[in-house]
Amino acid sequence: MSVLNCFSSVRMARIRISSTIVILFVMVQTGFLVFMYARYSSFMLQSEEKPSQVHILILSSWRSGSSFVGQLFSQHPSVFYLMEPAWHVWVTMYQNSAKVLHMAVRDLVRSVFLCDMSVFDAYMPWKRNLSDLFQWAVSRALCSAPACDSFQRTDITSEMACKTLCGRYPFTKVEEACKTYSHVVIKEVRFFDLKVLYPLLTDPSLNLKIIHLVRDPRAVVKSREQSVKALARDNGIVLSTNGTKVEDSKYKVMQEICRSHVQIYETATLKPPSFLKDRYLMIRFEDLVRDPLSEISEMYKFADLSLTPTLKSWVYNITHGQGPGRKKEAFKITSRDAVNVSQAWRNVLSFQKIKKIQEVCKGAINMLGYQLVDSEKEQRDLSLDLVLPRRQNQFSWSSFNPKN
Repeated sequence: MSVLNCFSSVRMARIRISSTIVILFVMVQTGFLVFMYARYSSFMLQSEEKPSQVHILILSSWRSGSSFVGQLFSQHPSVFYLMEPAWHVWVTMYQNSAKVLHMAVRDLVRSVFLCDMSVFDAYMPWKRNLSDLFQWAVSRALCSAPACDSFQRTDITSEMACKTLCGRYPFTKVEEACKTYSHVVIKEVRFFDLKVLYPLLTDPSLNLKIIHLVRDPRAVVKSREQSVKALARDNGIVLSTNGTKVEDSKYKVMQEICRSHVQIYETATLKPPSFLKDRYLMIRFEDLVRDPLSEISEMYKFADLSLTPTLKSWVYNITHGQGPGRKKEAFKITSRDAVNVSQAWRNVLSFQKIKKIQEVCKGAINMLGYQLVDSEKEQRDLSLDLVLPRRQNQFSWSSFNPKN
């Protein structure tokens, strides 16, 4: 009997020890799981946090008023702006097509957004000064501290003054300056497909928004005719001519440009992917010049910027100058009567040209809200408004479906 009692006691002791071990194991395991969950939650919160900088891509085409829109952002004291940095890609790799170059352009744009200017090593290995960068002097950020000591951030700078005073500063100042701004804005005309930008829109290191600027194709053609030689190389890349320069006398380039605007707009508005929500804004140049402050306020709100009194005054002056703009001003931002500029094509182009442009760009003209003309009389009649009111439902997220 005593033997049985002893065996029973030993057995109970073992059970108690085993229970204690199990309880300790469960407690350790629970603690570990709580610790791992806390770390995971912290990681998820960090990953969901937006980058400190806001990145804005002004997406447009040549001669569409994009340089003007770029200046509306460039002159803002919170913005670091570059105009068409992908020019360096196209100049270096001009024997390729625009489609082939899309990836290289996208990679360069991403690096610039992240203020990593080493990306230019492949395209300008000799870089020494600010002046080696394409159209650097139109960037107020490169004409003021810390890039250049000649101007303050709150100054409205001019291209000519900047070229005179700031061109000899070292190229390293570009990256240094970029990192000091809350907003990085790039204007580009070398994207023809919105889906190429999807990797940037889903990149957690970027906080990217897209402003899609469009203009009446007939006005674009009129403006392009002032810059035929300057656009010849780009035309060749658009048309894949293996490095041969091309004049767009048959409007083949315009056809590609119009097709790209339709593609970009349809992709962004017809069952768009979830990551595009609140990150795409379409602006028509004609609306901008008719009511500058209202349209600019809309763009600034979209970009999380505020319109300063200095900028308001500058915008009024730049849009209420004299005359339509001369040929030598084709690539410059000068004070002009912006509304007259937007309508100049109606008096300058022949009706035969207009019919051809309307033929190759009919889809874009209709989709973007412009009125076709059926006669020279309609073309010349400036009392006939060819810019249709923007439909309130033209771009709406009311039918947004996160499963798309």
